[in-house]
Amino acid sequence: MASITVNVDDELKKRMEKHPEINWSEVTRQAIQEKIEALEVMDELTNESELTENDVREIADKINENGRKRVDEESV
Repeated sequence: MASITVNVDDELKKRMEKHPEINWSEVTRQAIQEKIEALEVMDELTNESELTENDVREIADKINENGRKRVDEESV
């Protein structure tokens, strides 16, 4: 398995440290996985689509928002 490094600011790190019960690596992995899946779906949907870049961005924003909510719910 490959490893990556994620930089967070000091304030976020302090907030994360208040929740040692959370596996932050897993939260990050899930967020990346969801983002990649959303991008792949968008690629499939827009491959031969006449959607504008703005249309795609709006759809992606909605997907991202829902993904963030799901990660938040699962990490509690």
